[in-house]
Amino acid sequence: MKVAVIGTGYVGLVSGACLAEIGHDVTCVDVDPAKIERLLRGEMPIHEPGLAEVVSKNVQAGRLRFTTSYAEAIPGAQVISIGVGTPSAADGSADLQYVFAAAEEIAKYLSTYAVIVDKSTVPVGTSEQVAERIRTIFEGEFDVVSNPETLREGKAVSDFLKPDRIIIGATNEQAANVMRELYAPIPCPKLVMSPRSAELAKYAANAFLATKISFINEIAHLAEDLGADVHEVAEAIGADARIGPHFLRAGLGWGGSCFPKDVKAIRHVGHGAGHEMPVISAAMSMNERARSRPVERLDEALNGLSGKRIGLLGLAFKNDTDDTRDSAAIDLAKRFLAAGAQVFAYDPVAVILDLELLNTISRVSSIDEAISEADAIVIATEWDEFRALDIEKTKKLMQGNVIFDGRNLLDPKAVRAAGFTYLSVGRP
Repeated sequence: MKVAVIGTGYVGLVSGACLAEIGHDVTCVDVDPAKIERLLRGEMPIHEPGLAEVVSKNVQAGRLRFTTSYAEAIPGAQVISIGVGTPSAADGSADLQYVFAAAEEIAKYLSTYAVIVDKSTVPVGTSEQVAERIRTIFEGEFDVVSNPETLREGKAVSDFLKPDRIIIGATNEQAANVMRELYAPIPCPKLVMSPRSAELAKYAANAFLATKISFINEIAHLAEDLGADVHEVAEAIGADARIGPHFLRAGLGWGGSCFPKDVKAIRHVGHGAGHEMPVISAAMSMNERARSRPVERLDEALNGLSGKRIGLLGLAFKNDTDDTRDSAAIDLAKRFLAAGAQVFAYDPVAVILDLELLNTISRVSSIDEAISEADAIVIATEWDEFRALDIEKTKKLMQGNVIFDGRNLLDPKAVRAAGFTYLSVGRP
């Protein structure tokens, strides 16, 4: 099938590359000429394992192209996927300006029937709004389908090609059948439902997973005070088939590009419909607590943070990505700085977009530089190199002896045996 993908950010680029990988003829469009120039040179704008190889393979095979021109990509396309950003507005709602702008540009170049796909995460009713905007410009036949992405950063290529399910929100069988054909090479359940159900399902899934993380972090804080081990608790409750083991890892809370904005958005939608959304509000409050509690514990362990040197290991919100959007590590860095500490931070690939933060922390190029002369180390991202931290070397390089392991990567007994004051999340 001939496919156009609007947007070459995280969702658009992964979707376009993987659709080409399963055999479709794909043209990716972006209004940013610099980004398209980079892609044409074979440079990836994001760090995502396996993506560069998929892009390169399909560009060479002639199935994947990049352009700034809607006029080049849209005419004749059977499926047109909108994968642009939907950031949080000031009130917590999803900002749909990029979705609507893409829809209006698409409409200018439609000539025959096409299925326009809302791939971005959008509020309930967006597919109808997109259809209305297209209809004011294009008088021909088309359908708008909700097909929310289900990609995890760091595992996006695998998630696209081997998903648990594909959600298709369509108003008629013609559109649903086009989407079934699009995804025919991917063996998984294709769940066809109304567009409104599909839009709500994506928000509900992310809100549920965020709540599950907040729940285990609440139990972790309780475990610390009661002398229990949250790893053992999580193993016990995760073995219950009704609960399952996933998203039960205690730590510094949830962040990134999806959970924070989607949880805010579903709460905003709920409030607009007259629902208080108390469970989701509690999950948000607990996530804030997951970030403030480590600062309090470190302040106590160091007899104050003012003037102390903190070696921060990790800046990305999770491993295998360069994304620092709503990263717990970035949040901790700001809190340490506000308390008067110096922060020396290391991350292998993270991209810091906050210029003010860049000017106030010291970003270094190795673990050794981050921990040298440090009063305390904070492990904030689950990179494998932090899991393999050389404890004896660390002891020699540090000035102090406090390690706060925000991701529970290290062996508590081994670290304490080496003479450290070791703090973690939910372990006695």
